[in-house]
Amino acid sequence: MRNLRPFIFTISFLLSIGLFGQRGQTGDKTFADKYPPDVISPTNTYLEVENTVDHDIIVCIRDQNKKYLNHVYIRNNDKYIFTGLPISRIFVQYKSKEFFFEDKSFTVINFGERHNFSFFFDASKEGNFIIISEKEFFKP
Repeated sequence: MRNLRPFIFTISFLLSIGLFGQRGQTGDKTFADKYPPDVISPTNTYLEVENTVDHDIIVCIRDQNKKYLNHVYIRNNDKYIFTGLPISRIFVQYKSKEFFFEDKSFTVINFGERHNFSFFFDASKEGNFIIISEKEFFKP
């Protein structure tokens, strides 16, 4: 019986690591295989995106022509800072648990500016988001 305890502990420990490992970390490029390489510009731009909902999201940043710039995984109640975005008007898209969203407005990114964006979704209120298709979200 004594020899069985370390074995059970080891199995339990490995299972708990395996379960934790299934969830991504903020900053992961979860869909790197579905998008082209990130667009990085030598600009001093800064966009902080905060996830205030109770589940993880994927954020996709697009330029004024809706071309892909960058994407990232953000855990619930966490934030991520995009840097090196080109000077442009940008659109922010989100993949939630079951839906794909796009912010109705755009953000103008200029050299040296800092912007903050907070994702909050309340289904009972009409917000600043529109539902988009999965195809639109993964468009290059």
